[in-house]
Amino acid sequence: MNRLLAACFCLVLCLAAGDSRAAEPWGKVVEQADGQTVYWNAWAGSEATNEYIQWVADEVENRFGITLKHVKVANLAESVSRVLAEKSAGKTDDGSVDLLWINGENFLAMKQNDLLYGPFAERLPNYELTNADDWPTLTEDFTVPTEGYEAPWGMAQIVFLHDTRRLPDPPRSMNELLAWAKKNPGRFTHPQVSNFMGSTFLKQALYELAEDPEVLQEPATDSNFQRVTEPLWAWYGKLRPHLWRDGEQFPENAPAQHQLLADAEVDVSISFHPPEASNLIQNGLLPPTVRTYVLDGGTIGNTHFLAIPFNSSSKEAAMVTANFLLSPEAQARKQDPRVWGDLTVLDLDGLSDEQRKVFHELPKGAATLSREELGDPLPEPHPSWMNRIVEEWGRRYSG
Repeated sequence: MNRLLAACFCLVLCLAAGDSRAAEPWGKVVEQADGQTVYWNAWAGSEATNEYIQWVADEVENRFGITLKHVKVANLAESVSRVLAEKSAGKTDDGSVDLLWINGENFLAMKQNDLLYGPFAERLPNYELTNADDWPTLTEDFTVPTEGYEAPWGMAQIVFLHDTRRLPDPPRSMNELLAWAKKNPGRFTHPQVSNFMGSTFLKQALYELAEDPEVLQEPATDSNFQRVTEPLWAWYGKLRPHLWRDGEQFPENAPAQHQLLADAEVDVSISFHPPEASNLIQNGLLPPTVRTYVLDGGTIGNTHFLAIPFNSSSKEAAMVTANFLLSPEAQARKQDPRVWGDLTVLDLDGLSDEQRKVFHELPKGAATLSREELGDPLPEPHPSWMNRIVEEWGRRYSG
């Protein structure tokens, strides 16, 4: 679908849904956003992320008169549950959430329960800078079509961190990791499986161990889940006794795992942001000898998005904020490893020479891999695999 057809499709859907905002010029949306308050539910586990969001809050207040409140959440599923509860209670306006940092199973849950406002992504002027037509992950979230109900915000790909002083030659496959862990007990762990990085580690392992990884692009079912994941559980059962603290305790999230790496309690950690290690080194949170790598068979990558709940009372301000987050200025600042280190969703070839120069002059960071070194990312499995993996891990190990 080309851009014109997509925009027309978006307009038709919005008008069919009775949303008069779809017909309003963008200038009118910006005018109506002035004075509105946006409650942005976003993960708050990283100091760099929190500081970036505070910068955004200052900018949209100064430029557009929008009050942006960062509602810091550890698990976005709680925010999704709140919106669902509001819908069940008949609260169709003045909801408690106006903007969500979202992807994967949470987007699927909101879409299946009609909790999303939109389509709105095509209405954002800066969406044109993403070249979504040629970048499938910008229009599919864990294989689920976004259909304009999400605006892309950042790109992610799994990298592993290691301290070259202690581990110059890290394991580059899941089977190598198992062999290494047996020889070095207690030197590896992963975040809690209830945390998205912990479940993503298991999905990454499943990619390598499954007989046919292509099946992961389809929904997990009662008939295929046990068969497909059997190699994963056999492998994990051998690995777990050799994990940090005998596999009985796990760091809460990726930042906690990075702290274990900094404290020399483990030799490897995991991140979804390729430049994050450079940011942590710059801020003195990791030793300068830490570097990153990907597995020989590749690592999972995805896009993370912004969504607006159906019952937000500040939809105009939420859209204006999302559009600002897609601006070259905000995207370049986000990608700067000195600030955060989250990769842009913009198509640099579509930017002006001056805008492109800003990105090209960003420091790469000592621990950041080049696009060539990262390789093509593996596509995210359908969200149902993550949900079932988390449930199965809990059934096997947390009882």
